[in-house]
Amino acid sequence: MELIVKPLQILSTLLLAFVVSVCFVPAAWAFCGFYVAKADTKLYNRASQVAIARESNRTVLTMKNDFQGDVKDFALVVPVPVVLQQDQVRVSDPKVMERLDAFSAPRLVEYFDSDPCAHTFMEDRFPPAPSAITARKQETNALGVTVEARFTVGEYDIVLLSAKESNGLETWLNSNGYRIPKDAKQLLQPYIRQQMKFFVAKVNLAEFEKSGYQFLRPLMMAYESPKFMLPIRLGTINATQEQDLIVYILSPKGQAEITNYRTVKIPSDAEIPVFVKNEFADFYKAMFQTAYGREGKKVAFLEYAWDMSNCDPCSADPLTPEELRQAGVFWLTPSAPTNVFITRLHVRYTRDRFPEDLMFQETSNRQLFQGRYVLRHSFTGDLKCAAAQQYQKSLPARFEQEAQTLAKLTEWNIQDIRKKTNVTQRQPTPWWRNIWP
Repeated sequence: MELIVKPLQILSTLLLAFVVSVCFVPAAWAFCGFYVAKADTKLYNRASQVAIARESNRTVLTMKNDFQGDVKDFALVVPVPVVLQQDQVRVSDPKVMERLDAFSAPRLVEYFDSDPCAHTFMEDRFPPAPSAITARKQETNALGVTVEARFTVGEYDIVLLSAKESNGLETWLNSNGYRIPKDAKQLLQPYIRQQMKFFVAKVNLAEFEKSGYQFLRPLMMAYESPKFMLPIRLGTINATQEQDLIVYILSPKGQAEITNYRTVKIPSDAEIPVFVKNEFADFYKAMFQTAYGREGKKVAFLEYAWDMSNCDPCSADPLTPEELRQAGVFWLTPSAPTNVFITRLHVRYTRDRFPEDLMFQETSNRQLFQGRYVLRHSFTGDLKCAAAQQYQKSLPARFEQEAQTLAKLTEWNIQDIRKKTNVTQRQPTPWWRNIWP
């Protein structure tokens, strides 16, 4: 069955891509259709992205925040397990994070029924500088704060701090021009008790102007620590609403898991009405919010888990070995240039529902998963055989099931869904066919 793809107009926030596929006898997880659009991070107004390349105790962490406002007001405070030196910190090309997002995003795919009169209707199977540091130490001893390192990377001025108590750390940050909320100290204290350090960054305006970028680039840091975690509690200080966090974990082993919160798979492989093609952004946001509410608003969602050497279907090409290195993957060798398994986790969090930082573990589980939503177009050609009559009779029940599925996933009104169902697909049986044998 050869599928010829015609250009389609999709929502401006979605990337349009096409794949022409020739389907033979499908194997498990085989794809027989074409990719239409993806639910990427552009759907969310407050979405931060983090990429973690992890093997054993070695970690490369890349942070892309959704800061909006004047860059002179930007300040970032991140707890880290060790003191970082200048050669352990870099700025990253924003396109690399965009590539990870595009490759792993939940996707909408499209199938077309074959002519029931031509051959047996086929069932598709679905299967994702030292002196300056010394001077600062003398100035800050009274506050119990130690400046462990200070340097500039790209457009960021970075300071690594250790502290004995949160009041002193809060005072130091405020007195050195970092604007932090009033209640920050109560969230800083647990990290101080764990003897963690504080990675503090603000924008060097002169370097930012020289960089030529309009937006702040992601920050990367490389370190060794047995702690496989991501601090999210400090992100709730500035939050007035729920925050969306997308985490891409890259590993040579398999899926990564969150150990201190439940992780569930996003609803997937659902057949939904074809009109959703023009409303995919609204559909995915409603579907995610519904699933989030049903799970008590305190779970992480698995949106994609896949070996990065391939994809099926591909919402974007797999990252090249060079792009993977730019994403922090450090274990690649000439004999294994793409030995990377990606786990995409989506966390929507608030301070009360996620009181702990995210703790992860590596696993050897290489089971594949993707958030995928299926549009199935009915055959619209001439139907003049006995098999076609049975096919036509089956369509109303199928359309109703698709409508019910969509209503359950999104909590949209079922009557509104039925009204929007494409009536050209209903193809009621001509009245005279009830007369002739």
